[in-house]
Amino acid sequence: MQKEKATIPRINNIVLNILGIGLITGTLDGLAALLLNYKIQPAIIFKFIASAAFGKAAFKGGAEMVVAGVVFHYLIAILFTSAFYLLYPFFKKGLRNAYLIACLYGFTAWIIMNLGVIPITQKAFPVVKLPVLVTGIAILIICLGLPIALIADRHLKQGKFAALSKK
Repeated sequence: MQKEKATIPRINNIVLNILGIGLITGTLDGLAALLLNYKIQPAIIFKFIASAAFGKAAFKGGAEMVVAGVVFHYLIAILFTSAFYLLYPFFKKGLRNAYLIACLYGFTAWIIMNLGVIPITQKAFPVVKLPVLVTGIAILIICLGLPIALIADRHLKQGKFAALSKK
């Protein structure tokens, strides 16, 4: 009985860690998108994200579509954070280098979004030129991969993943 009480707070801490890191990665990635597309109004960027669910109607909508785009953006960031954070101990055993893992995470996120999610939700395959590809992957390595990998590495060293490995 005593072990169960000790495990539940640790799992709650893991959920809070994931949410916190997800907010960090979502904010960094969102800022990078806004800075790199400084000629486009921020509302259009988030309406584009909302258009995955609402179609062309998202571009005709107002603030509600911008908010929907921001919410979807953070949900996606938290989903990637959840997967990469929870898989970190597995990757650490094989690759042993947090920076290499961060690069793998960024590249994987780019592949999933640009070759999976965007073509499915926008019903079109994006035309990607090499500079855009390199920039996109670099942004995801810096804004998504590095924060997740470095924080997860510190948490692994502190034993914060122990609650997940107990049977």
